[in-house]
Amino acid sequence: MTAFALDWINLAIRWFHIIVGIAWIGASFHFVWLDFSLRAREGMAKGVYGSSWLVHGGGFYHVEKYLVAPETLPHDLHWFKWEAYLTFLTGFALLVVQYYWNASAFLVDPAVLQMTAGEAIIISVLTLLGGWIAYDLLCRSPIGERTGLLAVCVFALIVGAAYLFGQVFSGRGAFIHVGAMVGTMMAANVFRVIIPNQKKITASLLAGEAPDPKLGKIGKQRSLHNNYLTLPVLLFMVSNHYPFLYAHPRAWLVVALIVLSGGMIRHFLNRVDAGDTPASVVWALPVAALALIVAIYWTSPTPQAPQAGGVTDAAISQIVTTHCVMCHAAKPTHQAFKGAEPPKGVMLDTLDGVRKNAAQILAQAVQGRAMPLGNETGITDADRATLGAWLAQQ
Repeated sequence: MTAFALDWINLAIRWFHIIVGIAWIGASFHFVWLDFSLRAREGMAKGVYGSSWLVHGGGFYHVEKYLVAPETLPHDLHWFKWEAYLTFLTGFALLVVQYYWNASAFLVDPAVLQMTAGEAIIISVLTLLGGWIAYDLLCRSPIGERTGLLAVCVFALIVGAAYLFGQVFSGRGAFIHVGAMVGTMMAANVFRVIIPNQKKITASLLAGEAPDPKLGKIGKQRSLHNNYLTLPVLLFMVSNHYPFLYAHPRAWLVVALIVLSGGMIRHFLNRVDAGDTPASVVWALPVAALALIVAIYWTSPTPQAPQAGGVTDAAISQIVTTHCVMCHAAKPTHQAFKGAEPPKGVMLDTLDGVRKNAAQILAQAVQGRAMPLGNETGITDADRATLGAWLAQQ
């Protein structure tokens, strides 16, 4: 019952996370597009930077943006913040339920680093906080005034963190922590910079003072950063379903390629929205495609060759019984699944069950290193190779 209840909690949080995440991403994409669509027009009110005309839902909208702020503010001013806050809170809750609850299985891999579940959780929390601090310091430093250099430094920060995560956590845990760190940076941009700056501007207006235009400039910069990071972070957050992403010993290079590809796609779309001709920024699409092609090549599996003399059924039964059956049986004995159905309904307590799920075993345990979870059973590379060779014989 505990495993069943935990699954429902996981599902409910994940559902809520997706809902608020869609709202945040939608708002981010819309407002960045809106900023780029603004045009100076005749008859604009004092202080208006530009306006945009939109049509949607059977009606027309006329939106104006003030360079700093209007002289007076309406009482029904809407703040876009809870979409970001709730996305972060539900994402962290998922991290707790999915990864911290069973840290020894999902975060720790003894072949990578020997540590306790508690140590893994502490490292996780500290690195999420540290990633934000490092990023924020970069933005506040003189580097923050140079857009190109800042982009390179933030890219290096993310890739460097991916490398360090790979030296500490399991492959699965390392990849999800890249997404969690970037998501933390994005949410903290809203909570620590964008909204506080907007509140300072509002307070100045209410006090009859002229707001500092630098506050709005900084807020826009962080908002644009969030926009560029959205596509890579989305892929990182679903990476646990695709072990080929993190199975490679140098998975941090896959992270680099994903960030590059997603960033280039956003750059093309943003510049076209800003009024640049597609031809002037079309170079970004081949760069994105090339990065994706290299990532596909980098993660492609090595074909499994049959071993000389073949592998006996008895040898495979011993490997599967030792490393798989505690979870993948009609009645799992592993603490995380006791009293529940086997994960994804996969049962490997017979050779027929192994043959039936050959494709998943090949992806998850042979070509990828996602299974056994956290390598709790200490499966060796030789065992993985033997399992792959037997599957190749079938």
